[in-house]
Amino acid sequence: MQSFLEETKTYQEVPFTWPKGYKADGVHVGLRKNPNKKDMGWLYSEVPAQAAGTYTTNQFQAAPTKLTKQTINQDHLLQGMVMNTAVANSVTGKQGMIDAKKMQKLAADKMGIDSSLVGVASTGVIGENLPMDLIQKGVSQLELLDNDLVTEAILTTDTHPKTISTQIEIDGKTVTITGFCKGSGMIHPKMATMLGFVVTDAKIADGQLQPMLSQQVDKTFNQITVDGDTSTNDMVVTLANGMADNTPISMDDGDNFEKFTDAYNAVLTKLAQDIAEDGEGSTKLVEVNVEHAATHIDAQKVAKAIVGSNLVKAAIFGEDANWGRIIAAIGQTDAVIDVDHTSVWLNDLPLVDNSHSADFDENVMKDALTDKKITVLVDLNSGTATGQAWGCDLTYNYVRINATYRS
Repeated sequence: MQSFLEETKTYQEVPFTWPKGYKADGVHVGLRKNPNKKDMGWLYSEVPAQAAGTYTTNQFQAAPTKLTKQTINQDHLLQGMVMNTAVANSVTGKQGMIDAKKMQKLAADKMGIDSSLVGVASTGVIGENLPMDLIQKGVSQLELLDNDLVTEAILTTDTHPKTISTQIEIDGKTVTITGFCKGSGMIHPKMATMLGFVVTDAKIADGQLQPMLSQQVDKTFNQITVDGDTSTNDMVVTLANGMADNTPISMDDGDNFEKFTDAYNAVLTKLAQDIAEDGEGSTKLVEVNVEHAATHIDAQKVAKAIVGSNLVKAAIFGEDANWGRIIAAIGQTDAVIDVDHTSVWLNDLPLVDNSHSADFDENVMKDALTDKKITVLVDLNSGTATGQAWGCDLTYNYVRINATYRS
């Protein structure tokens, strides 16, 4: 069984590095109790960059998310992002927007640029106002550096930063794409229940970046789930400052466009997988691949239904090959399914054969379920389309973490 991502690579994954022209920093100012944990950070481009974003569909969209969306939609340009953790500045009324705009202006003034070029991102506890004295203190301490501390400054219950850098050659120029994100709980993107930032020095043709991001988000971040909850704050923002000085990439330029989108997809996919793997209390990453679906939408729907099923997640945690839970999850969707000829494999081992239990050894299957990555392949026998989703198991520790989140 082969993951759909295991194809010939046109890009190279490299150690974390900022693309040409980007600076960043992260500091601790007291938003988090632990003095060893960064809680404010920022990202800066030496020149205004093309910008695109996707945003949570939760109706209680937080002030910083609304502000960033408004800012990007003005001219689709940004030169900086300022971020904080611990306090979401969500469901905070008119004061929430006042504070988000003040945070934006503080960062813009420190960077020496206009407020219309700065996005704002916050994450943490909903319903609490930003302590603006600490926000002001944090901005005053941030510098334009080459470190990666901003990748720590956005974490909440995450156990580690989530980062990736890739490089490709376009027109003899090295183009770098770097991404980082946070997300561990309240993960069920409709776009997207987390914070994600992808920056590149590639030069992108006008009007191409937003559709590129939206298309890739649908295949990556929107195909992960940890607990089925969509949060209020979250977004994915992409900046492209053009400092690699390549020929502008557009959909009309087949080879370069394909090369760039392959690397771009790899960045978003890796970040999405990292979030799923780091789900609160999780012990296993679960990948579901669906093939022979009637449509791509059907395939995506079935894959996400399986990784989102609490019964499937609990069975995987308990290392119980209860395939009926997978079949039930598939059947709950409105996808076109051949109910008499659906097959399922788990880590390459046949589990269901033409809608009947495969002849498998329970001990062998239980041993396969001890792996840290569980891969499920589903054949719907209804067409030629494929789909993919990622999630994690459901553990006792998930309940413990979320029962004491504000403690």
